[in-house]
Amino acid sequence: MNANYSECLLTEVAWEVCNQVGGIYTVIRSKVPTMTEVWGDRYCLVGPYFANKAIAEFEPIDDYSDVFGQAVLRMRDLGYEVHFGHWLVSGRPKVVLINHFSAFYRLGEIKYSLWENHGISSPEGDDLLNQVIAFGYLTKVFHQQLDIVKGELPCVTHFHEWMTGTAIPEMRKEHVKTSIVFTTHATMLGRYLAMNDPEFYDNLPYYDWNKEAINFNIEAAVKIERAAAHGANVFTTVSEVTARECESLLGRAPDMVLPNGLNIERFTALHEFQNLHKEHKEQIHEFVIGHFFQSYTFDLDKTLYFFTSGRYEYKNKGFDITLEALARLNWRLKEENTDTTVVMFFITKQPYHTINPQVLQSRAVMEEVRNNCNAIVKNIGEKLFEAAASSKDLKLPDMNSFVDEYWKLRLRRTLLSWKSKELPKVVTHNLVYDNQDEILNFIRNANMVNNEYDKVKVVYHPDFIASTNPLFGMEYGQFVRGCHLGVFPSYYEPWGYTPLECMASGVPAVTSDLSGFGDYVLNNIPNNENKGIYVTNRFHKSYNDAAQQLADQMYHFVHLSRRDRITQRNRVESASEHFDWQNLGSYYDKAHRQAFSIAVNQ
Repeated sequence: MNANYSECLLTEVAWEVCNQVGGIYTVIRSKVPTMTEVWGDRYCLVGPYFANKAIAEFEPIDDYSDVFGQAVLRMRDLGYEVHFGHWLVSGRPKVVLINHFSAFYRLGEIKYSLWENHGISSPEGDDLLNQVIAFGYLTKVFHQQLDIVKGELPCVTHFHEWMTGTAIPEMRKEHVKTSIVFTTHATMLGRYLAMNDPEFYDNLPYYDWNKEAINFNIEAAVKIERAAAHGANVFTTVSEVTARECESLLGRAPDMVLPNGLNIERFTALHEFQNLHKEHKEQIHEFVIGHFFQSYTFDLDKTLYFFTSGRYEYKNKGFDITLEALARLNWRLKEENTDTTVVMFFITKQPYHTINPQVLQSRAVMEEVRNNCNAIVKNIGEKLFEAAASSKDLKLPDMNSFVDEYWKLRLRRTLLSWKSKELPKVVTHNLVYDNQDEILNFIRNANMVNNEYDKVKVVYHPDFIASTNPLFGMEYGQFVRGCHLGVFPSYYEPWGYTPLECMASGVPAVTSDLSGFGDYVLNNIPNNENKGIYVTNRFHKSYNDAAQQLADQMYHFVHLSRRDRITQRNRVESASEHFDWQNLGSYYDKAHRQAFSIAVNQ
């Protein structure tokens, strides 16, 4: 086939297209502007159709004249529900959304084909697996129809994660004319093993993948992932850390690594994001006053806000080592009797009944205190002006005499109803499994329960932060900007978007050398700590040594001067440009060009 790269089509298949369900959504969505800039109308995304998600992110179009639209019409003629339109994100790419439920009547037949041809068995009653299998089948059908209408045009198809993977062995078996790229962002088996084996990385070469998959009841998913990895013309992953894992658990070394990036929106002037930090820090102050000041007070001007966030995986996300390091930091700061306070936020998702009524009550009464104070200010403002204007001794009048007795009494009563001898709550919600929660159990055992004498306070918020949240009233990105340090010393983290999001917001962050992001930083960004990117060494390090290093890193940060922290925020924001898709998109381009060379020779 004689064809130029500029004529090649690219389809990109992901479960997260128009479907915000995990970190890969950020990868796919943020990469779109770079992809449309390179590929234009030759680029189309493919994902599952969920009506409740699509209504917010999908806009149908009526023009079916291009090859993607024609393939959609052919699928509809076959009796399947398929939607064609634009994804309402920056770049507005074409998107095909497939209602995989429209193939459920053929599910038995599809499953038999997977077993007969590829040795992939699927248990009954697994709803997600059934959806994955049906979606994979219809993805294959779409590309078969695309193959018919595109003629001699070469095509590259890029699949993400095992949930799209059943299409790959079937497309290879039926000789669909497209060259396949498959990216695994984290192996299924690796995630499970890391959670359960403290020596995961040392034992990596010795696992019996099939035995372990059966043990964790994920045999079907693992076999799908392996079939996708081995069926791809170009096999990729997101980091060198995960590449080693793929070689051991999937039986194939990736052909290349495709690091994850973001659309980095840099400010024209440094003071702009510094102003945002101050603005959003004031919003966090609001929460802290409402949460802590009913019991005792501390100097907000000498308070630092640390946070960690992400999926609740106690060990994998490094929550365990973070808590241990915080306990050591707390002891050290108490020993030196510092006047600095650290408030550490754990932002994750856990089942809960309700927000703790006492937390809500404290917040509500604090607002009443504020309203009373505002009323008093308004009440005395005019009186103060008149007294100052008529003053002969040029002294500030006694403002206490300007306040009506009514407001003095009302403020006093409100303060009395607010103040409490109870300790501020560690967890903001009533958890369903309170006694089994590993974060809470550590905090209680370490007596880090927000005693007044503790220099490290803990707020465990078992829900993600959004503007509708009654406790914070701000978006997650705003919360990040208002903090001083993000802490993410993960044990298992194929990439790690959270520290990268910190960088993009001008917030220093801690990562680990076992995360793909941390490994990339160590190998590509010199003097990383000076630039506000701290990397905790966990590879071949004991739990105790890693915890001590993290405690030392946090201690060092606590003792930076305000000026040094501002400088570090400037440096980390500048370093974030390294991870812009405008730079990292070249890795994807290399993979697609390699696949293109295969496509033109098919």
